Amino acid sequence: MSITREAPLPCASFGAALHLGKTAQEIVAVAERDPEALSAALAEAKGLLLIQSMNAIADDPDLLIRLSRVFGPEVEDYRHTLTDLKSVHASVPEILLVSNMPPVGKAPPKRPEPPLAADGLIPVQYPHRHGWHTDQSYRRPPPDISLFYAVTPSQRDTGQTLFANGILAYEALPAALKARVEKLDGLHAQPGSGRSREAALAGRTPRAFAAHERSQRQPVVRTHPVTGERSLSLGEWGQMDWFEGPFVGIEPGPHGAGAALLDEIMAHLTERRFCYAHEWTQGDLLVWDNRCLVHAATWFDGNKEGRLMWRTTVHGNPGAYYAGEKKSWLPA
Repeated sequence: MSITREAPLPCASFGAALHLGKTAQEIVAVAERDPEALSAALAEAKGLLLIQSMNAIADDPDLLIRLSRVFGPEVEDYRHTLTDLKSVHASVPEILLVSNMPPVGKAPPKRPEPPLAADGLIPVQYPHRHGWHTDQSYRRPPPDISLFYAVTPSQRDTGQTLFANGILAYEALPAALKARVEKLDGLHAQPGSGRSREAALAGRTPRAFAAHERSQRQPVVRTHPVTGERSLSLGEWGQMDWFEGPFVGIEPGPHGAGAALLDEIMAHLTERRFCYAHEWTQGDLLVWDNRCLVHAATWFDGNKEGRLMWRTTVHGNPGAYYAGEKKSWLPA
């Protein structure tokens, strides 16, 4: 595959924009003939690729599924997960709908207060910015790769997707903190299960778990199965278990020692030097590696505009840590 690569992405220290000089149909066909090329480019970019002008996917969603298969052996069928079926594409069940419009009706994230950081830019650092997570980290084994496609993005300067690079943040950890997190496990909870930090602070009682919905342990430091690089991997308010966690073996709860440690790690991981903010244009396709990145959505005016994004999730190589594990989210 002939690839022109611009790296890193603007105002970031990682990521790459790929210019393939072909139509979306041609790009997918070429990628299928040379499946290692895009995977190698993703690893070289430390987990984030941008491919633009993929507008044809909106009329032919199978193109997105075909391209997703280039990155791994299994593209998730969202009918067989913990996903609300109204968020699943009507005819292509491998596509998750992310939208504030019916039938999904998911409200945008809250606008940060203040709306800009001290440097005048969009806030990225926790706790000014909330919502940092990896996709479906409440499941074992967790997914490898996500593809996110802009069918109808919000207006520019809103509705961005933010990324923080766990590899770069791990390399820059102070030695004492690096030693402390090395063998630590986080406890990740499914959003909507009532185990968020907000719920814990409010004193609400979480609902009972079915066995396949239980919070899952995940290592805070992961070894990437392709590159061997070490990276930080965790979430914060909404996707950690704040009743039994957020960490295994450390005082739990929103005021415990675990909470203080999580705040310290997340503030480091989301420093601007490790982050990238993507401004969406219709037809943009982002490919990201959940094994080394965390991400967050930003506010847009959902009362005035509708936003529709499509996501696919690829599994197949979570690393030796998960070798032989059955899917935790499937009922026995």
